[in-house]
Amino acid sequence: MSSFPAVGDSLPDLALTATDGSAVRPSQFAGQKLVLFFYPKDDTPGCTTENKDFSALAADFAKAGVALLGISKDPPKKHLKFIEKYGLTAPLASDAEQGGLSDALGVWTEKSMYGRSYMGMVRSTYLIAADGKIAQIWSPVKVKGHAEAVLEAAKAL
Repeated sequence: MSSFPAVGDSLPDLALTATDGSAVRPSQFAGQKLVLFFYPKDDTPGCTTENKDFSALAADFAKAGVALLGISKDPPKKHLKFIEKYGLTAPLASDAEQGGLSDALGVWTEKSMYGRSYMGMVRSTYLIAADGKIAQIWSPVKVKGHAEAVLEAAKAL
């Protein structure tokens, strides 16, 4: 039985590291809707597409009163290079600490490829209502059309 937060639960208020090195917490977005999209690694094909898709719709999310935050284990400096390289507008944060938000949500987990086990990020998206409760979870995520689907769900919330 999983003890990870589910739809209807409050999102754990664990600090992430913004690209400028400051702490960013989910509670800082209280009173507005928030989309947290967790992805495995900066500058890899699926993750680049996902970040570009969310960035392309960033203005639409903002218009709908929804904050965006992309999260991976990559360090802030790597995020900055990634943002610069692709002109990304969706803000990114680093969740490098053990016991961080991705651990608390169960999206940092054991994966396996070619018979080798390793720890990795399951591409997942959380839609958080203005009251800080989890409204919807997509996991694992297929990138194509995902940002659009999340925007529609956020608008309907």
